[in-house]
Amino acid sequence: MNATVMEKPAAISCDPRTRVTKSLLGYGVLAGAVYVVTAAVQAATRSGFDPTRHDISLLANGGLGWIQITNFALSGLMVLAAAIGMRRALSGERGGKWGPLLVGGYGIGLIAAGAFTADPAFGFPAGAPDRPTTISWHGTAHMFAGAIGFLALIAACGVFARRFAKEGRRGWAVYSAVTGVLFLAGFAGIASGSGDVATTLAFTAAVLIAWSWLAALSVHLYSYAGVKGATEAEAK
Repeated sequence: MNATVMEKPAAISCDPRTRVTKSLLGYGVLAGAVYVVTAAVQAATRSGFDPTRHDISLLANGGLGWIQITNFALSGLMVLAAAIGMRRALSGERGGKWGPLLVGGYGIGLIAAGAFTADPAFGFPAGAPDRPTTISWHGTAHMFAGAIGFLALIAACGVFARRFAKEGRRGWAVYSAVTGVLFLAGFAGIASGSGDVATTLAFTAAVLIAWSWLAALSVHLYSYAGVKGATEAEAK
């Protein structure tokens, strides 16, 4: 009897598919932490940057702009890895196709946002006009990439909210739906281009809420993948 008990954990821990899936999901937690910490350090140290007035995207400008560009790219790649992990964990299940695909769309949006920098604005970097009279091609591409990525994540919140509601997980369903609504509101505000304190801070808060949701979802699916892997191993 003891030998049987000891054999099962060993078999589960050696399941390569489950281990890879859980490793990929781990990037869903790291992505937000890397993005937020990197952006926060820059916001606190870059001369002339005012987090109550300037959007994080503006950090991609100037001599140290490469830091935020890298932050966008690295975070986006980690979100893509997490999306693959979600697809593997939820293969064949409700929301298992569109949920991960839409999360992956957010990752692609982040990468594209780094490739196409936002135009300097609101006096950052030093010497930039307060309100540019024209928008460059890369500034337009940046806005388009951001819009696609944000809308993809908002839609992903809706897909997972529906999945959790169908499963009877009311808390997760409400959490996912509210996250999507708040992120949409924050995005709509920043897209207006007003640049006022309330709008900028609201968008920053929405971004933090979205990253927190993605991290929490990744942790949830990390545990789910382990249970699913154990069940499949026992069925063999």
